[in-house]
Amino acid sequence: MAIPESQLDTWSHQGSIAQSSATYKSIKDVLEDSDTPYAAKNFKVFLQGSYGNDTNIYAESDVDIVICLNDCFQRDIDQLSEEDKAAYQEAFDDATYTHVEFKADVVSVLVDQYGKAVDVGDKAIAIDASGSRRKADVISAIQFRRYTKFKSISASEFIEGICFYNAKGEHIANYPRQHSANLTQKHKDTSKWFKPVARIFKNMRSRLVDDGVIAKGIAPSYYLEGLLYNVPSGKFHTDYQTCVANAINWYRNEAVKKELVCANEQYYLLRDGHHVCWNQANCDTFVDAAADLWNTW
Repeated sequence: MAIPESQLDTWSHQGSIAQSSATYKSIKDVLEDSDTPYAAKNFKVFLQGSYGNDTNIYAESDVDIVICLNDCFQRDIDQLSEEDKAAYQEAFDDATYTHVEFKADVVSVLVDQYGKAVDVGDKAIAIDASGSRRKADVISAIQFRRYTKFKSISASEFIEGICFYNAKGEHIANYPRQHSANLTQKHKDTSKWFKPVARIFKNMRSRLVDDGVIAKGIAPSYYLEGLLYNVPSGKFHTDYQTCVANAINWYRNEAVKKELVCANEQYYLLRDGHHVCWNQANCDTFVDAAADLWNTW
């Protein structure tokens, strides 16, 4: 028996908008204050995550914020020729204000404003909810460049992302702007079915976690969006029951799993042991559990 269309319709609705918007604005104002230690630097504050992509649900309340320093950057030059690598090495000096100082300054600014509500985690700086303010995660990042050509600073080509560091000092590069832009295009390509269906799958995930069927953390929202991004756009049509059944059946019966990509199209989606990829066993566990939820409703 399938999950009723009425239940899927309820799950398709977007979560908090007004409170999330107010939370983002208040934290953005703090980060962009003219008295911060980095005020004279070239930086940008922007949204990422479910609220930033209009795929947030009521059970998923965090507001994900990036503050990215553009005065220094981490790079990947593996695709360059030896000649281009040599030109790159000669072109740049080491930064004098690095990601370490920048993150310390960002933490200081947030603690000054929010006090004990701030908790520096493995990757993000968490700000606890209080009153009408929703919980927020702030990523302190620097620009990331994956170079495809380098003859000189003015004659170079690269794909721009962000880079941040975990508590072990390992750098993690990602591409939130490409992720967001590609989800928006997918939403258009599916006649605006994509984002409501993404919210349905996130609510199915939350139901499975609440029921103890899957562990929390098995199916992060970022990867669920990536999984659905790979589903052919023609599978999204008619009604929510058709969309959900098509997506599950496509993954189980048709998808070439090793070829699936993240929504940013910069990484493969399913790879084990990578910070930016989904462990395939976890993906399979979620899809199988979602299918069981569908069949036993």
